[in-house]
Amino acid sequence: MNQSELTPLYQLEMIGAIARITICRAKKRNALSDDLVNALRTCFDTLPANARVAVLHGEGDHFCAGLDLSEVRENSTTEAVQHSRMWHAAFERVQFGHVPVIAVLHGAVIGGGLELASAAHIRVAEASAFYALPEGQRGLFVGGGGSVRISRLIGVSRMTDLMLTGRVLNAEEGHAAGVTQYLVANGEGMTKAMALAEKIAANAPMTNYGVMHVLPRIADQSIQDGMVTESLMAAVAASDPETRGRLAAFLDMKSNKVRVGQ
Repeated sequence: MNQSELTPLYQLEMIGAIARITICRAKKRNALSDDLVNALRTCFDTLPANARVAVLHGEGDHFCAGLDLSEVRENSTTEAVQHSRMWHAAFERVQFGHVPVIAVLHGAVIGGGLELASAAHIRVAEASAFYALPEGQRGLFVGGGGSVRISRLIGVSRMTDLMLTGRVLNAEEGHAAGVTQYLVANGEGMTKAMALAEKIAANAPMTNYGVMHVLPRIADQSIQDGMVTESLMAAVAASDPETRGRLAAFLDMKSNKVRVGQ
């Protein structure tokens, strides 16, 4: 019987429209086993219909210490490629899933843990967070999408430094480098994330969809292609029934204020 059959690998709690997801491998510093990676894929694929935003964090003292090295095997080249693609598929469900995702980072955010965090849309770090990509010292290369996502956050040169030298960034250094959008004191990460989640959950779903799915793709396009894609997304968002209702309510409120002022 494996661990996934003995204890839950994650917990999902709905708080209003917010899906709070907790990685539950504290004894392993929330290291990513294949079972956990697949469980996270299933979790983000099957979020409750009323979920409008997700908050992801790790149980215990660390967010995620990366790949569970006890699972490293002597795979063939083909098997290693397939393993990496399995991680890609799981983390795609985080970045391009049903709802925006906020990651609360504390303690170790290392290797695959940093790759997982980089798939989230907003990252809130507590002062205890630290970041590293030790793959270079272990004869490995990032395989969970880090070369794409992390390099876009901090730049190729910074990622090169981390991988070649084993350098560790503390929370402030990581924040300055672009890993996170928010930096808070220890113990305040979840409070900040939940406050942000409430704001995001109040947005029109089509707007959130555009920010999640279309904005990063526009960034990968040429300027002129991006402009056309932006126009199409703007038209879709503006014609969405919920958006029309929100605009009508705003105009009515503004009109009523003018009448009161008269």
